[in-house]
Parts: sequence; structure tokens; C-alpha cells
Amino acid sequence: MRRPWKHPTPPAAAFRHGAADLCLREVGDLLPRRFARRAASSEDLVMRLQIHRKLNRHIGCVNTVGFNADGDTLVSGSDDQMVMLWNWDTGAVKLQFHSGHSDNVFQARFMPYTNDQTIVTCSADGEVRLAKIEDGGDVPTTLLGDHRGRAHKLAIEPGSPYIFYSCGEDGLVQHFDLRTNTATKLFLCKNSLSKSGLSSHVHLNAITMDPRNPNLLAVGGSNCYACVYDIRKYKWDGSCDFGYPSDCYCPPHLIGNRSVGITGLAFSHQSELLISYNDENIYLFPKSGGLGPDPKASAKVKANKGSKSAMVASGEDVNRLTPQIYVGHRNCETVKGVTFLGPNHEYVASGSDCGRLFIWRKKDGKFLRAMEGDECVVNCIEPHPHTMTIASSGIDNDVKIWTPSATERAPLVNVDELRPRKRRTKFWHFALPEQLIWQVLASRRRRQAAGDDSSEDLEDNTELLNLVLRATERDVSDEDEETSEGSGDCRVN
Repeated sequence: MRRPWKHPTPPAAAFRHGAADLCLREVGDLLPRRFARRAASSEDLVMRLQIHRKLNRHIGCVNTVGFNADGDTLVSGSDDQMVMLWNWDTGAVKLQFHSGHSDNVFQARFMPYTNDQTIVTCSADGEVRLAKIEDGGDVPTTLLGDHRGRAHKLAIEPGSPYIFYSCGEDGLVQHFDLRTNTATKLFLCKNSLSKSGLSSHVHLNAITMDPRNPNLLAVGGSNCYACVYDIRKYKWDGSCDFGYPSDCYCPPHLIGNRSVGITGLAFSHQSELLISYNDENIYLFPKSGGLGPDPKASAKVKANKGSKSAMVASGEDVNRLTPQIYVGHRNCETVKGVTFLGPNHEYVASGSDCGRLFIWRKKDGKFLRAMEGDECVVNCIEPHPHTMTIASSGIDNDVKIWTPSATERAPLVNVDELRPRKRRTKFWHFALPEQLIWQVLASRRRRQAAGDDSSEDLEDNTELLNLVLRATERDVSDEDEETSEGSGDCRVN
């Protein structure tokens, strides 16, 4: 039987060319919806990103930014304890209100399907609060729950206007239901994954939910493991032992490493887990790339199986154990997030201590861009829900909006060719010596050995505090002339 003639399939490179895709769409060989998604994820757009506008109304570091579902409104929160809603395109403030927190706002998020009238926040004061925007513009806030220590992140259940989760430095994960305004303490994340013996809690920095399976919740903090929990195993009468993960993720060379911790987590649309480590790199794990509920035991089993060649001979998938790696940025001084860009999460993005935004191609880890985003440190990168638009923030008091509006593509730069940036001393943005002391001690806690929760030595603490106080007494009149040629420079591992 004679088969009907079809257009020859263009090579893969042609599909990435906008003109070729346009021709294919016009002759009916490329569906309009697929054409739109390909166009929105074009690498050419990434190479044309530039600052569209700076949103400058906060009077402190901006610690959180997030778009609403429609993408026309941006919410931001800051050290000034204010929450602002922006028309990011024009730069106009739609609404601003005090968060009700007594310390720095760490995250603010719109709840889905609430007409952008419901916002939840968490803060350095440990509180989790609800803000309801009323018709007259008043915004009363309600305390929903709290942590003992700073509450860093919230995770909104996809598609739910009621359910979200929080994590804090006390190691506690809490569940919130806005139908009753109640908080349920789910579990305490511990360093020891054994059910016997004493164990210390993990200082949690990140929490995220799988968009394809909202039953899966991932958390990470002051140890090397990103732990995934299945909420279906929790019994709401408290009769179950829920505080043990269903799966754990960690690069092979970091298993058991007590000197690293996790600052950022993100799930992709394909249920891949992206993990950002302090003083290390960013790693992407496939859905099946976990170590199981007991990673130490799993690592021993895999080590006993022998060499890579033996694993290949046995038919085991070696690539499953090797995550994709993204190198070049520096993540040492602050708690930085990590995220995906593009309609199908084709790119990975992170801030850096050198004040740049880094973007890599997801599938092969190729470095694409390093954009100047802050005088000191970029902490937050938030993608627009529909277009190649990015909001970023950090130590500066403003939010920067990035759009692909440059007339020329940015030149390709090798990551090891990036030059160190001159920047202000990192002491300048702390208003009080006590705040700096608290920040240094918190950073030191994150770098402690994961299994050692003992109190710090008094003599060491005294030396540290004296050092900090001497640093804050320095004359800051020449702060613009000071540089950081080492600690904030980007590097390649």
C-alpha cells in the first residue's frame, strides 16, 4: 500500500531556529500550542535578557519575590517588614502593608484561586502569618503558627487555595489549613535517620512540593540530604510514626559529608529534584535517582556492588547515580534559592555571592549567562509563570525585573573567564552589631557537623564576638573603596 507523503523531518538544530519553527507551523507540521512553548523557551530569549525595570520602594534587603498566577502582579517582602504588591511592568505599587512580623520577612506567597486577596508570609521571627486584602484596601494579618527560630520557606500545595506548609531552623515541618486557620506539627527533621538512639534536628532552609504529585514534600537544611516525605503516610490522629522520609537525595561524593548543607530546593514539571548546596554546586536528580529512606545503608550496598564496569555488566543503570551538575556560582554567605526557567523548565538559575544571576541549560549543564544583579549578593530568582521574564533580589533594596528586550544577544562567556567583581564590604548592610553577630552565629551553626548539636565553646564564642565587634567599629566612610577579591568571587569546582 502506498503511504501518503510527509514533509521530511528537519534536523534537531532546525527545530531550535525560530524561522524554521514558524515555517513548520504555517504548513501545519507544528501545532500552534507547541510552537508557542518552543518560542517561549528559546535560548535566544535567555541570551537577550536585560534589566527592564527596578522596583525601588523598600528600605531594607528584599528577601522574597513572587508572581501571581496571571503574572501581572509581583509580591515582595523585605527586612523593613513590609509587603508590597507591584505592577512590575510599570513599576507602580498597587498596595503595601505591614506584614505583622517583628523581624525580616523571608517569604510571601499568593494563595492560588483567591483572586490575589490571600497572602501567606514567614519571617525571621519564626511566625507564619495570613494577610487578607479587604475591599477597602485594609490588610489585617493573623498569626497562624510559629517556629522556635527563623522560618525560612513556605510550600503551597499546587492548585489549593487552603493548604500550605512551612519549615524552620527548629527542624519542624508544619501543615496549615486556611479553612480552619490551624497549624498541625507534622514531624521534626532529624540528622540521624536511625529509629534508635539520640539525634539532633536539622536546621531547615528549604521546602518544596512536587507539582505532579502534591503528596510528596521535600525538605533540606544543615545536612547533606534532601529528604522527601509522603504526606499520605501521615495519620491525622497522630498515631503513626511519620518522621522518616520515603526517599533521600544526595550526590555520591557528598554522602555522609558533615560540612555541607542545603540552601535551595525545586521540583521540575518532570518530578526532577534540584538541590543547591552551600560551599558546593547545584545538582539535578531524576525522579528515580534517590538513595531510599536510609541513604547511608543504601550507599554501603552500592559500594559493595563493586566498580562501575561491574555495575554495567550487571545491567544496573549507572547514570541514575550520577546527577547533572551546574558549576560556576558561589553559595557561601547567605541562604540562596534555586529555580527552573522556561515553560518546560529548560533552564536552571541561581544567585551568587558575586552579585550575579547564573543561568545554565538544564539538560547538559552548559553555562549560558552571568548577569550583574546586585551590589553584593543575589539571593532570590523568581520566573514569570508564562513568559521569559525574571524577578531577582538580594542585598540591595530593590527588585530587578529582567525581560528579553536586548537588541543584541549577549556574548557567550566561559565560566572560568568571569572576572572578580568589586563590591562593598558585606558588613555595611547590618544596622546593628547585634544583627551581624546573630547572622555570623547562624552561619556558623549551619556549617557545624550535622550530628553535633552540642553548645559552642564559650572561649570560641568570645573570640568570635570580639572579632565581629572589632569589624563593626571600622570606619565605614571608605566602604565603597573596599573590595572582596576572594569570598564573593565566582569559581569553578
